[in-house]
Formats: sequence, C-alpha cells, structure tokens
Amino acid sequence: MPRVLIVDDEENFRKLYSMELTSEGYDVSLADSGQAAIRSVSEEAPDIVVLDVKMSGKDGLETLSELKKKNKALPVILNTAYNSYKNNFQSWLAEDYVIKSADLSELKMKIRNLLKI
Repeated sequence: MPRVLIVDDEENFRKLYSMELTSEGYDVSLADSGQAAIRSVSEEAPDIVVLDVKMSGKDGLETLSELKKKNKALPVILNTAYNSYKNNFQSWLAEDYVIKSADLSELKMKIRNLLKI
C-alpha cells in the first residue's frame, strides 16, 4: 500500500485528506510543519508528499527544496490555495501543483498518476 505524507499546518485539511486518502487505500502520514515533514520523510520514507505552500515557520517552498536535496526522486505535489506560487521558480521542483479544493478528485488523480497505479 503506497504511503502518502500530507503536510499542512491546518488541522482540518490534514483530517480531510487523511480520511479521503485512507479510504482510497493509501497509508497516510501527517505532518503539521516543514520541519515535521523533513523528519517524517527521513523516518517513514513515504512514496509521495502532498505539501502545502503557505505555512508558518518553514514554508512549503523551503521544505520542497530541502526534500529534493535529500531525495530528488521523491514525488512532491504542491497543494495550495494560491495560484500565484505556480510561477515561482522554486515551485518547479515539484512534480505537480494543485489548487486546494473540497473536491479532492484532481489531487487523487495526480497522486495515482505519479505513483503509476
């Protein structure tokens, strides 16, 4: 079962994504900050990371850069409410970019495509 790491500083989003992705058959881990995500990737070796951009402390773009320095092959999907980050060259390190929505069908499709399942 593929392991997905959800990184978001908003608890409600973490709960929603965890419920939805668990029901799809994924093993879901949660992190509430960039630092927690970096630790989790080292300890749990997820197959893919869904990463919020706008977080307090270490933001998603900083976290993305650190994750890619450690493991270039780890697929990361930036998941944010802001379309403006798509044009930031740092976001180009991510494999995909999804605008947050209550409908997770696009996110689920991108996860399936990146994991090739």
